[in-house]
Amino acid sequence: MQYTGRYASPLGGMLLAADDAGLTGLWFEGQKHFARRLDSAHEEREIPLFDEVRRWLDQYFSGREPDFMPPLHLIGTAFEREVWDILRAIPYGETTTYGAIAAQLARQRGLAHMSAQAVGGAVGRNPISVIVPCHRVLGADGSLTGYAGGIERKRRLLALESH
Repeated sequence: MQYTGRYASPLGGMLLAADDAGLTGLWFEGQKHFARRLDSAHEEREIPLFDEVRRWLDQYFSGREPDFMPPLHLIGTAFEREVWDILRAIPYGETTTYGAIAAQLARQRGLAHMSAQAVGGAVGRNPISVIVPCHRVLGADGSLTGYAGGIERKRRLLALESH
């Protein structure tokens, strides 16, 4: 069973989703892939995990790097979870590119090449916005491309981290 709650961020309302294992979703309202893997039988209910997630988000949106990580339960394909694990390792205030993530995955898998477009697809389907920092991934030329929450939100998240 998944449970949902809400968070009012400075960048717009957010929907939180969790199950007994951890946070399963955190989406800006109206973003691409909104609530993509939310169970149809979910229940809107306050659970202790949501207080922890809100505390993390409050720290983040106040311009501080949060000093803890709420339990996450990332639900996706094996490839998506590999990409999301790499996203989680991008340090606060730093960025990388889709191509760099593809190269890292290729090395991990012993391949000569991995598609940056495939990586971009997995990054775009990240179900836990902000906490799993897909906004820290840029185009090869450093451009702000491909954020499911919208380019303006991506710009503002990066600016918040670079204060």
